[in-house]
Amino acid sequence: MITAKPEDVGLSGGRLSRIDAWMDRWVASGRLPGLSVTINRRGKTAYHRTTGHANVETGQKMADDTIVRIYSMTKPLTSVALMMLYEEGKFLLDDPITRVLPSWRNQRVFVSGNPQKYDSVPAERDITYRDLLTHTSGLAFGFMINHAVDQMYVNQGIDYVFVGGRPATPPSLEEMTDRAGALPLMAQPGKAWNYSIATDIIGRLVEIHGGMKFEDFIAQRITGPLGMHDTGFHVPEASRGRFAANYIPNGKGGMKLFDDPATSQYLSPPPLPSGAGGLVSTAGDYMRFCQMMLNGGVLDGARLLGRKTVELMTANHLGGDMASMGKPRFSEANYEGIGFGLGFSVMLDPARAQIMGTPGEYAWGGAASTAFWCDPKEEMAVVMLTQLLPSSTYPIRQELRVLTYGAIVD
Repeated sequence: MITAKPEDVGLSGGRLSRIDAWMDRWVASGRLPGLSVTINRRGKTAYHRTTGHANVETGQKMADDTIVRIYSMTKPLTSVALMMLYEEGKFLLDDPITRVLPSWRNQRVFVSGNPQKYDSVPAERDITYRDLLTHTSGLAFGFMINHAVDQMYVNQGIDYVFVGGRPATPPSLEEMTDRAGALPLMAQPGKAWNYSIATDIIGRLVEIHGGMKFEDFIAQRITGPLGMHDTGFHVPEASRGRFAANYIPNGKGGMKLFDDPATSQYLSPPPLPSGAGGLVSTAGDYMRFCQMMLNGGVLDGARLLGRKTVELMTANHLGGDMASMGKPRFSEANYEGIGFGLGFSVMLDPARAQIMGTPGEYAWGGAASTAFWCDPKEEMAVVMLTQLLPSSTYPIRQELRVLTYGAIVD
């Protein structure tokens, strides 16, 4: 990426320096291992800094090219993959997915009971592509165990309990999809927002419509053309020295090692490449993805999407905000004033959301406290990386938003 002085792109270098102190305080407190923050405005990098450690135990410093687990920041790439196929005329957003997944016909919706004995009613309609992209399909996730259907996912081995730093999953996307389709839904399709395995099902649809393995589609059609050379579903041997450790809180105000990069399951290709949370990446790589989106689907001559498709993806597709769809709060964030598009959360009203931002800005984050957001009006993208599970531990995403928006001076 091209770099620029902050003042040349309407930012205050002095105000951006507040981010330096903020990063250093978090690392010095012993609550985060390291931090990386990158801010682009008008297509140029105006701020990039790393601090702390990629691996506290070995003393390895956080660096520009440190590779991290981005978990749910995988979802936007998977959503883009499906929308590339949408542009090719393979389906319409409101088509039922049962056209290509016939085993998902005649689904039922959980009403009451427990995982072993429960009452259900027929689904009012089939799940659509739009339902999957907006997390309104009625599917569950498993690892949160907030519902009897979550426990059913665990019982069927399609949950997302983080074992060794990687989701425990069935042997293939096809098998996972078949198992999920046989279980009841948490809600009627289109009626509620529930974070779920929907984006993994999207990965299977990419395989079907794209005519190749999901991981190959991501590599050949997205990360390859964008020059995201360190983004993939495992860390190759030549890059292992740059792979960060992952941590969890230790219950005493500090942290402890959760996934050692020397023995991590991410060192080998997974049997199931998770479109919901399986990628590793770097700050530079992910910023290239963000800049492609801000550019209307193109970067350095590589066009993935048309401008109108990007506009469609980053518009709110819910009837209201996420709170009105049954999710007043998720992770550390308030979801009043926040909608959801086709793979991204969408800012509707910063005052209602009680945080700085711009209507039309789109974003998401990952379980290890990573985050990004793109602001078309301000021509700005921000990528923050660290490695601490879970993302709800500290309000660092909201704090960074305040510091970043406070630096706009034009």
